Parts: sequence; C-alpha cells; structure tokens
Amino acid sequence: MGNVTIIGGGASGLTAAITAASAGAGVTLLEQNDRVGKKILSTGNGRCNYTNLHQEPSCYHSENPAFPWGIIRQFDAGETISFFKDLGIFPKSREGYLYPNSDQASSVLDVLRMECRRLHVEIRTDCRCTKIRPDKSGFRLKTTSGEIRAHRVILAAGSPASAAAGSGDAGYTLARQLGHRIVPVVPALVQLRCREDFYKSISGVRVTGEVMILADQVCIARDRGEIQLTNYGISGIPVFQVSGTAAQALYRRQSVKAVLDFMPDMERESFQDFLKERIKIRPEKTVEEFLVGLFPKKLWNLWIRLGGLPRSQAVWTLKDGQIETLARLIRQFETNVTSANPLAQAQVCRGGVDTRDVDPETLESRLIPGLYFAGEVLDVDGLCGGYNLQWAWSSGHVAGKEAAHVKA
Repeated sequence: MGNVTIIGGGASGLTAAITAASAGAGVTLLEQNDRVGKKILSTGNGRCNYTNLHQEPSCYHSENPAFPWGIIRQFDAGETISFFKDLGIFPKSREGYLYPNSDQASSVLDVLRMECRRLHVEIRTDCRCTKIRPDKSGFRLKTTSGEIRAHRVILAAGSPASAAAGSGDAGYTLARQLGHRIVPVVPALVQLRCREDFYKSISGVRVTGEVMILADQVCIARDRGEIQLTNYGISGIPVFQVSGTAAQALYRRQSVKAVLDFMPDMERESFQDFLKERIKIRPEKTVEEFLVGLFPKKLWNLWIRLGGLPRSQAVWTLKDGQIETLARLIRQFETNVTSANPLAQAQVCRGGVDTRDVDPETLESRLIPGLYFAGEVLDVDGLCGGYNLQWAWSSGHVAGKEAAHVKA
C-alpha cells in the first residue's frame, strides 16, 4: 500500500492522517509549528463549532461552484458526527450548530491526537516542507528536517488566515512550484472597514439588521443578524458572511458599499406610515426623544445629525420630506467600504489552489499523479457556523481515503 506524507497538521491534515492510517497506509504528518491543531483551539470562540446540521451547496464558496458539494456529500455532517462520536466527542446542538458537550475546542484536538497516536501516525513538528519533487517511485520532499520519501503526498497546509494560530502561505508556494494556479487570495469571515468619519461615535453598538453589499451599485451579497459597529466600520456575523464577497469586489477595484437596514422585519413600504403613526401617538415629543425605545441612542443621534433634523423641535412639525430622510437613514443606511481587515485577522481566506486542476471526486491533482489536496489550501471557503471545519473534515477524509487506496 505504501506510505502517505501529509503536509500540514490542522483539521484537514489530522483527518487525512487518521483516515489513511485506518485504511492501512503508513502515515507521516509534517507540521511547521511546534504542535498540531493550533487553529482548532480558536474555533467557535474556544468551544469548536465543528459542524452544522443545516447543509446545502450555497453554504460553500468557490470559483468552481459545484466543486465543494461533491466532496461534502462524500463525508457529510452525519458522518462527521459519527466520526467524532467514535473518537469520544458527544455532540451538543445549539439551533443546529454542533459543539462538543465539553464546550472545549481542546477536546476535539485531544481526540484527534489520541487517534493519531493509536494508529501510529508519525507526527513531526517544527518541520517545514520547502519543495516537493515527483520521481518514478513517488515523491522526494525537501524539509527543514532533511529529505523524506513518500509514495503519495497530501497538501493540507492551510492558508494565511488567522496568523496567530501559526498559519501561512507555504501551501500556495508548494502548489505553484508544481504548476498549480492560485485563485487570488482575500480575507473572508472578517470585519469591513468604511470611509466615513462618524464610526467612533457609534462604536460598540450592536443591533439586529440586514447587510447588503453593492459592487458598482449591483447587489452581490446580503445577510441578516446582529450587526456590530466598530470605531472603523462594521462587524458581526452577517458582516462576516458577506465579507469574502466584498473583499473580492475590492480586489477587482470595484466601488463597494454596504447598505444597512436597521428594521429588516418590517415592510419597507409601510415604514414611513409606522413613523407617522408614532408621531400621532406622542406629537409633543422632540425629534431627539422620538426614537427612544426603538434604537440605541448613539444611532439615532447620528441619524439626526446626518439628516439635518431639528433636534429640539416637536415631531408633529416635521415635513414629509424630513420623515422620508429619517426613514431612509434607518432602512437604507449607505456606507462606503474601503477594505476588509487583513488576512491575519480573518478566520478564513477566499481563494487558493484552483480546483479546476483538482479531481472533484478524489482531490487528486490533475497535473501531478499521487498529489492530493485538503482543507483551506484549496479555493473553497464556507459560511460562519461550522462550515469551514466541515470542509476540513470532508476534504481530509476524501484525500486520506483516496491516497491510501492508490497502489504503490
């Protein structure tokens, strides 16, 4: 059966190692950091949201849109749950978001390491691969610990996202050396920076709303949930969900705007009537008092200022045009997006090894027989909520299974 060498000891690399070793292959795993799985420890705010019961193709992104789902179907959320149950992880569901019952990401890493030990996977830490050279018998790997021979190689070296966890771009370099194209890499699941100078005045506000991203005035993404306003722009889960798409548009040098709706559950057409009815109930209230109880004070203070509304004037004196202005600021608040926060602060990347050069069933390179890919090094990323780890488990399993079953 031969041996399999895996470059990268993150979620996908560890899963590939376990799967290949379970199939009988001799497995060596190379990790450039001093220990494996560091990024796993930071997932789910340290609790590890390791999958999600809601799964569909739209949960995953790639320039080759059909590619991710073909791999996810081979090792889906149900199989992931069973896999981790067998390793000792009892699942806890929070509205379909699954966590270990211990609520500790370290539990997930611990059981993966224990299983690698049980299966006699050789793990070499502080070992960086600098070159992969195919030959007649497989591959020669040049590493900082000397040369390694392998029949098959799985490249699971991750991405530059979340640099604090020891991530890097070495995987892209190795893939390029072997002729693989790299889809431009941008941050995803990250905060967005905006041009306007008023953000310090609303920093810290959290409010339910919808975020719509416009690129050259065309809507390219939208999501809703709790929006967080920072001293430089916008954050929160819905912003994270659309950030990769916004970052790609910025990379293409498009004009990018975010349009925020702070009352998304109400029909937009009836919102002005809602405001007028609120005026009728308490016409003597001042403009400054009018929105108390509806929105955080920092927000309505900003809207009054931006709308040029008379702060101390009774609301019954407002003209229709002034009410329209207020309604627009609440329901269609435009802000200019200048950048995403850098890769080091992003949870994942969008872009990576072009999947058009990778077999969509086996994850084997179409350029280099015996070379496989897994995890974030590929041009695949998922929504926030366990999807990127599901991609890691699924792709690691498929790559590990296929690499182990190829005849030496």
